[in-house]
Amino acid sequence: QGEAYARKLAEFMREHAIRPPRVWCSTLRRTIQTSRHLPVPALQWSALNEIDAGACDGMTYDEVREQLPAEFEARSADKLRYRYPRGESYQDVIQRLEPVIIEAERQREPVLIVAHQAVLRALYAYFMDRDPQDCVHMEIPLHTVIELTPGPYAFEEQRFKLM
Repeated sequence: QGEAYARKLAEFMREHAIRPPRVWCSTLRRTIQTSRHLPVPALQWSALNEIDAGACDGMTYDEVREQLPAEFEARSADKLRYRYPRGESYQDVIQRLEPVIIEAERQREPVLIVAHQAVLRALYAYFMDRDPQDCVHMEIPLHTVIELTPGPYAFEEQRFKLM
C-alpha cells in the first residue's frame, strides 16, 4: 500500500501543483521511499522523524498495555506530556519542530511535507491555530494530502484522499 500511495502522490503532485513544491521528509526509510517518485528531490530533516517511542519502539498499543501497564496508563492519562521510557513526548516533538515551522513560514514556494502521525498532528495544530493539547487526538488520515493555504486570517484547508 505504501508503494501504491507513493506513486499516486507523485501523480497527484504532477497534476495538482501549479509549480513543483519543495519537498521535505523525515530521515526514516518509509518517508524517503514515499517521496522518491516526486518530481523534485526531498530534503531530509531529522526533526520530521516520528515520535521516539524509546523502550516501546516496535510494540503495539496492546503489547504496551499487557507488558507495561503503568506506562500505558500514564500515556492514556496525559498523551501530550507523557514521555516514553528513553523516548519522547508530544511536547518534545513540538519543540523539535520549531526550526521546521520557522523555515516553513519563510518559504514563498509550496512545501510538501512527507512525515509521520505525531509530527503531522503537531504541524497541523500549529498552522491551524489549535491548542497543542488537542493535537494528540487529531485525525490525520493515511494516504491523504492535506493542503493548507494561507488566507488573510487563517489557513484554508483542502483534503485529497488518494487511496
